[in-house]
Amino acid sequence: MMDFQLKVQKPLKELVYLELKHKILTGEISSQTRLMEIDLSEKMNVSRTPIREAIKRLSDDGLVKVEPRKGAYVANISIKDMLDVFEVREDMEGFVAQLASKRITEDQKKELRVIALEYEEATKKPDKEAIIELDEKFHNYIVSCCNNETLTELIKYVQELSLRFRYLYYDDLSLYEAAAEQHNRITDAISRGDAQAARYEADAHVKGLKEFVYSLGKKMESIDDTE
Repeated sequence: MMDFQLKVQKPLKELVYLELKHKILTGEISSQTRLMEIDLSEKMNVSRTPIREAIKRLSDDGLVKVEPRKGAYVANISIKDMLDVFEVREDMEGFVAQLASKRITEDQKKELRVIALEYEEATKKPDKEAIIELDEKFHNYIVSCCNNETLTELIKYVQELSLRFRYLYYDDLSLYEAAAEQHNRITDAISRGDAQAARYEADAHVKGLKEFVYSLGKKMESIDDTE
């Protein structure tokens, strides 16, 4: 763990919250892990107060479950949870791409292409973490091109849940290679201002991910049946 006392750019309680959130989203702290205030405060070199506040915020985010007399545990995330998320993302990200195609600036078009290229290059190397981070960067940048704070906040939650699921279950690198082609199509549609095509390509991208999650669920069910 990093020494938070050396960090001054953000309030301590915010740093503690962000660090714990990152570790849960990336799977470094796994599902059903009990979050012990004393243990975490020692590892992070902080008092128990910011730990307690962070756990409360993570509970509000749905990433932690707090049960009376049992304490706080990292919440599970299931195939059903992700299918629910993708049902929401399918329409929401299509709308985001549509809106971005109407509002994106010339400089933002250049930056979006750079990010799409960075992602494509990352898929050629077996670095899952870099691929996931650039995938998140790509989708978040499109949201920023919409210049709509309300939309940014609405989509943030479902994207974070998707991020956590990717770290836990996305081990097939061919999935990321296919996504690179889809990112390029989305980028092309947004850059030429084709709102209808942008929405279609973004919808198709999320629909493909949803189908992957569904097939993954079926595969896991078949494994359970044979055991």
